Amino acid sequence: MPRLKDKYQNDVIPAMMEKFGYKNKMQVPKLEKIVINIGLGEALQNPKAVDAAVADLMAITGQRPVLTKAKKSVAGFRVRQGATIGVKVTLRGDRMYEFMDKFVNIVLPRVRDFRGLSPKSFDGRGNYSVGLREQLIFPEIDYDKIDKVRGMEVTFVTTAKTDEEARELLQLMGMPFSR
Repeated sequence: MPRLKDKYQNDVIPAMMEKFGYKNKMQVPKLEKIVINIGLGEALQNPKAVDAAVADLMAITGQRPVLTKAKKSVAGFRVRQGATIGVKVTLRGDRMYEFMDKFVNIVLPRVRDFRGLSPKSFDGRGNYSVGLREQLIFPEIDYDKIDKVRGMEVTFVTTAKTDEEARELLQLMGMPFSR
């Protein structure tokens, strides 16, 4: 069992039940999935960018990413319907807990000038998104093998009804929010 899942069951659930007054442990919000997305605007000019992004995400998550296609043509962005404009991975179960553990304990401390994550990035429905400027902060990415520095969005989807519950859940699971 992943370390973070164990922590969730033994520490987070009792703490959340006490704080929010849940009667049943099934009422306690939990992490549902983590979605990692890389938007590839340059894929239109440089088709190799997609392969590089796929390789990066595979190295980071250990799971093959899905190519995201444009739903509509947008002339202003020179995007055609069906063109590949990004890659994403959805992590659930043990892989999700392993990734979050790695993200909180290894990746975030490697971010330059890191002072904690913004507590304002909740969406109002208990989900939290964080944008990363470069993929180099992941230990799996080799500096010499990358063609271009790419950012990514990491979204933590929880079953929490409110942002307050979600913030407490993520904080108890080790997410370093700034004050």
